[in-house]
This record gives sequence, structure tokens and C-alpha cells, in this order.
Amino acid sequence: MTGLAVTGGTVLTPHGPVRSDVFLIGSRIVDVEANVGTTGTGDRRPGGRSEDGTVGAGAERSVVDAPVRDDAVPVVGETPPAAGGAPGWRRRDGGVARLDATGLLVAPGFIDLQCNGAVGVDLTAEPERLWQVAAALPRWGVTAWLPTVVTSPPDVRGRAFEALRSGPPPDAVVASPLGLHLEGPFLAPERKGAHDARHIVAPSSDVIDGEGWSRDAAVALVTLAPELPGALGLVRRLADRGVVVAAGHSSATAAQATAAVDAGVTYVTHLFNSMAPLHHREPGLAGVALTDGRVHVGVIADGLHVAPSMVALAARALGDRLSLVTDAVAALGAPAGRIRLGRLTAVVSAADGAVRLPDGTLAGSVLSLDRAVRNLVAFAGVPLAEAVRAATSTPAAVLGLADRGVVARGAVGDLVLLTEAGEVVATVVAGRVAHDARTAA
Repeated sequence: MTGLAVTGGTVLTPHGPVRSDVFLIGSRIVDVEANVGTTGTGDRRPGGRSEDGTVGAGAERSVVDAPVRDDAVPVVGETPPAAGGAPGWRRRDGGVARLDATGLLVAPGFIDLQCNGAVGVDLTAEPERLWQVAAALPRWGVTAWLPTVVTSPPDVRGRAFEALRSGPPPDAVVASPLGLHLEGPFLAPERKGAHDARHIVAPSSDVIDGEGWSRDAAVALVTLAPELPGALGLVRRLADRGVVVAAGHSSATAAQATAAVDAGVTYVTHLFNSMAPLHHREPGLAGVALTDGRVHVGVIADGLHVAPSMVALAARALGDRLSLVTDAVAALGAPAGRIRLGRLTAVVSAADGAVRLPDGTLAGSVLSLDRAVRNLVAFAGVPLAEAVRAATSTPAAVLGLADRGVVARGAVGDLVLLTEAGEVVATVVAGRVAHDARTAA
């Protein structure tokens, strides 16, 4: 079993930065140790603090030189997993690779709950190519994701299930799909956004039963309009099968949205987009999303889908319920121009990156998740650690995954190394380096 030591870095935590080395065996983190003044291998770290706490020559006072807190738990997220590590494993295993994190921040890998495609691949048009998207995502810090299939015929969903079951190419290091996000087909036609109206259908147990929608069958998240006749029954059935149910593409009133949460809705898809506008006498789904502590809420923080001031408002209202998503389409990482969205065609603007249908409707984004993190810092004025939480421990909580979104013993070995500005330097997926900008051609 292979090992990896990520040394010399500073782990972001909700309580402040903690200079720590992170050790992995196989796909799991087995130890996290303070690296005060050392590289984690016994050598004095250049510019590190001496035993009396002073800063060495040439070092700058910054987040990566912050004092180590003895009472700080080295995780991003409040509750580390219960599984223990293996202290002393480095002394027993000499074949350990080292990833230098000196001067960098170490965070859990990013988790994107809504990604429709990237690098020229549209998952609804070509679900068989989802592993190409998975291979590209680590460059943006994404280590786990939900391939998202929008409203489409049943055969498209069937092809997506088959592609997921086929698994990645041998020895590939790719962002891990955590199941599918089925965004539709049970949507309010008047809130369809960029979904193909020809394939929107009324809520029906025949669809979910006939296609076997369940968490065990790799359906992780379903977005539907809860005000539609029969929708609440589907919410209960899906929740009983372990599927996370989200309200979205909806004209629900506040009362209808609250009834949906009572029935088992625990997530809201892309706040403010494709839903009734927030109104002071009828707050609708958006108002319930902002105020009901039982739901987590996805936000596309690109400044186009949601104005920066409204991103700031959402951040203040939601706190740790805010989940950053990209809603990225095939245009992410691809040239501007025409792209496919299922059976529709959209155009990516070279001026501002907006993706629009011919009628001007926004149709996904070219937002990367690391950019969303930096935007949240810029738009809402939150600390980087808080913005990182919205891309790590919060989406993990949405899916009920205690061993993701944290840097702690027993957690999945997904990490991203960041500059202090939140730019991705390297990404580790399940204990293996998937991307390192310092060595990329």
C-alpha cells in the first residue's frame, strides 16, 4: 500500500490556520501532526519559527506563519470522522512519497454538487464521457463531484448510470463521482430555465420505480419542483431510499416550500435562479431557503447568476448552510463559442463568459469551483477558510458524508493545496496526486 506525506503546509481550520503535516496511506488520512519549524521529516523548515516562537530570517508574517494553536483541531469542518489513524506509520514504511506544501494552505478537496460538464463535454448529450470530465476537475481543486444530468429522455439517464458503473480508466486519478445529480425532469415548466421543455414530465412514481432511483443505485441528489401535484409523495419515497431531495426550478410559495421541507427536502438548488423572486409579502422558496435552518442551499457565485451583493446577502443569512456550486457546462475549460446542452445549443460570450440560449436565458456557467471560492471571499468579505468550507464540509454534509470535507485521521485522502489567495497549486485524490501546477507542462 502506497503512502504520501504532505509536508510543510498550513491546514485551514474553522478556528484558524494550523501548521501541520498530513500523512496518508492508500486512500485515507492516517495522521495529522504539527510541523512547527520543521518540514515534517525532521529538518528545520526554511523561514520557520524557532523554539522560542520567533520567525526565522526571510519569513513573512502571514496566514502560513500564524501561531500554532494547541487547542485547534486540524480539520475544516466541526466533526472529524470516528475512524482512527496509525501513529508511527512513517517509521514502519520507508516507501513514502512527499508532496511539498511549504508556504501553502492545505484544505480538504473541493466537492461540486452540480456540474453538467467541462472541457467540451456535455454530460446530458454524452454521458459516456463523464470520466473525461472527472479527469479534468482536479486542476480546479475538485476531488469529488456529482455528475449532473438535466431534464432528458429516460435513455439518457440510463446511459449515465451505465457510464458511472463502468468506472474510470485503469490507473486514472480522477475526481470521484459520488453518484448522479438528476436535475429534472419533474420541474415547473414556467421555471425551466435552460432545460428542454419537451422532456419535462409530471412527478410520477412510475419513473423513479421503473428506473430504480435510489442511493444504492447511484442516485445521490434529485432536484424537483415540490409544488407540483404528486411531488411531495416522491420526496418522501426518494428520501426513504437515501436520496437527497432538492427543491429547484420551482414556483413554490413559502407555504409550499415549507411543506416540502417537512416532507424531506434538505437542499435548495441554485438559490434565486429558476425560482419565484424573493418578495417581502410572499418570500417563496428563496425566502424559505434563507431562513429555514433545516436546508442547505446551493449558490452559483459567478457574479452573473447572482449579483455579488446578493451573494453577500446569502452568505450572511446562510452561514455554514451555504454550498458553493458551479453549474458548469461543457464550456468550462474550453474556448468561447457554441456548445451543446443536451439537445439545445447555447453560446458562450467571450466578453464575460456568460452561457446563454438564443433567447438570452442563462444556461449554466463556465465557473470553476476554486474561482467560486475566491469570489465568495471577494463578494461577501468572508475569510478564505469560511469560503473553503462552502466547497468542502458543507457539500459533504449535504450528502451525509462524515469522512469527506475534512482533514483528519480516517478521512478520505482528498486534499487541495492553495495559495493564500485561494489559487490551486496541487490536488490529491484518494491519496494520489492528481494535479500539480508546479510540474504541469
